[in-house]
Amino acid sequence: MEPRAEQGPEGEAGRVTAQLLKAKTGEFALDSILLLKLPGLGLWDLGCLGECASLEWLDLSGNGLSQLGPLAGLRYLAVLDVSANRLSSLEPLGACESLQRLNAAGNLLGSLPQLQGLAGLRRLESLRLHDARARLSNPLCASPAYPAALLGLLPGLRALDGQRVCGRGSELRQLCRDLDRSLERGAGGAGGAEPPGAALPWLEEGYWERRPARRGSVAEEAYRQFGEALRECRELGQRADNAIAQAERALGAPGSYVF
Repeated sequence: MEPRAEQGPEGEAGRVTAQLLKAKTGEFALDSILLLKLPGLGLWDLGCLGECASLEWLDLSGNGLSQLGPLAGLRYLAVLDVSANRLSSLEPLGACESLQRLNAAGNLLGSLPQLQGLAGLRRLESLRLHDARARLSNPLCASPAYPAALLGLLPGLRALDGQRVCGRGSELRQLCRDLDRSLERGAGGAGGAEPPGAALPWLEEGYWERRPARRGSVAEEAYRQFGEALRECRELGQRADNAIAQAERALGAPGSYVF
C-alpha cells in the first residue's frame, strides 16, 4: 500500500514525517537520503524534510505547498521540482547554494521581486516557470517582457522554460545571425557596404576545454552505470568483429561452399 503523508490537525493528509520518508526511501537515517520523490501526496507542510541534509534530488510536484521554509537548509540540493503547488515566493531557495535545475511552473508567482532570492544562486542553469505541454504557468509569465526581465535578474541561466538561452545551441544561433548580417552588408556592394568592424572570436576563450565534473553521489552513480554500459557495447562490438572475420575466412577457404 502506498505510504501517505501524516494526518493534519483537521484530519487532512499533508504533513511530511520521518516515517513517511523512511517508507518512501528505505533509509533509516534521514541524512542518508540522496533522492526523494513525493509527488501528488497532498502535502501542505514539509515537516522534517529539512533534516535530509544530504538530499540532492527532490520532487514535490502536484502538492498543496504554499511555503518552502524547510528547504533552506539543503546545501547539496541540485535538482528540485515544485511544479503545480501554491507558491507565491521562492525566497528560501536562495540558501540552496548547489541548486542547478528548478521547475516551479504552475504556482502563484506574479512578479519579478518574488524571484529575487534566486539571484545569488551561481550554479542555477535551468529554470522553468511555464510549461506549455503540462499547461502549467505562473501569473508572471503573462507579460511579454518576462523572459528578458528574468534573464536580466539571472544572467547565468542556460535554459528558461525548456528553451536554451545560453551554451552551444544559442551560440550557434548567434553565429548564424552574425554571418547573415555580414552577408547582408557584403551584398550591398562596395559603395553601400559598411566598413567591417573588429574581428571577434566566434566562441569564448576556453569553450572547448573540459569542465570539471560536479561531484555528487547521484551523478557519480549515473557516470558509473554509463561507463559499464559503454564497456559492454565495446566488448559486444569486438565479438561481432571477430565473428565476421571468422565467417569471412571460412567462406574464402578452398573447398568451402555456400548453399
